[in-house]
Amino acid sequence: MNWKAIWAIYASEMTRFFRTLAQSFLSPVLSTSLYFIVFGAAIGSRIEQVEGVAYAAFIVPGLVMLSVITQSISNGAFGIYFPKFIGTIYELLSAPVNFLEIVIGFVGAAATKALFIGVVILGTSTFFVDLTVQHPLAMVAFLVLTCLSFALLGFIIGIWAQNFEQLQLVPLLIVTPLVFLGGSFYSISMLPPFWQTVTMFNPVVYLISGFRWAFFGMADVPIGLSLLAIGGFTALCLGAIWWIFRTGWRIRS
Repeated sequence: MNWKAIWAIYASEMTRFFRTLAQSFLSPVLSTSLYFIVFGAAIGSRIEQVEGVAYAAFIVPGLVMLSVITQSISNGAFGIYFPKFIGTIYELLSAPVNFLEIVIGFVGAAATKALFIGVVILGTSTFFVDLTVQHPLAMVAFLVLTCLSFALLGFIIGIWAQNFEQLQLVPLLIVTPLVFLGGSFYSISMLPPFWQTVTMFNPVVYLISGFRWAFFGMADVPIGLSLLAIGGFTALCLGAIWWIFRTGWRIRS
């Protein structure tokens, strides 16, 4: 394993992130504050508790997942798309660096950026609600795994995309609706039976449910299913990336 190459890619991506540090952190703080004002205050005044948890606190895991998933995808996609766009991807492919080292460097940086955003949102939420975490190790594990798995998805999107518009296509039209409909701001048990069944086909439900369990010890689906879902999704993304580098799909053309 060429750790120097991995560090070079990782450090380059993180340097770009720290150049816009204020913008990177200010945006999630403002958006989180707005969500708490709209959902926590306006809707929370009508829904005081959800399964014994104050509504303002109940939505915190969903807010974190919403931002972490979107940030992981966008960072992972842009990180690999930009070298394609300016042509430096060919320097990477001709260098003595294998595909695994390239993936670790780019995906590791994208996941780290998203993790920073998640921590900022958690910190911001403490100004609005009293928040306790019943299972802190599980919370960290779910947060890290979500950052990594969706950064891998973003990496795939960055390779697939042929222009900047396509970079935003999947996150805006597919991922964001799935997150909103995946129990971010409500419990699945609040839905009618038919829609509960339909919602179970949304893979994001299992991530949010597992992450919420780490906070409050309650979940819409068993915690084992949540772990299985995120593990299977990560394996699927890794398999797709392996195939992409093996065939050179949209990299060498």
